[in-house]
Amino acid sequence: MRSLLVIPIQVYRYAISPMMASHCRHIPSCSTYALEAIETHGSWKGALLTARRLSHCHPWGTHGYDPVPGTDRSTTPIKANPTAD
Repeated sequence: MRSLLVIPIQVYRYAISPMMASHCRHIPSCSTYALEAIETHGSWKGALLTARRLSHCHPWGTHGYDPVPGTDRSTTPIKANPTAD
């Protein structure tokens, strides 16, 4: 089941996304988020988390750092400019 979800995401990342301008509002990107969510939480919950994330991708939606819940990165803040210290 996971491969049925992962293959279209990989096709998007390598075939479609490079032809489009980068307009991602979140870190990590939605495709990276989807792959991490499916890997971490399985097909069903990963797909639900991805659908929730994609529902926020519009001009009035959220933006910024939004990691997959339950990953190590979900508790580690990312600095906006790590070389500024």
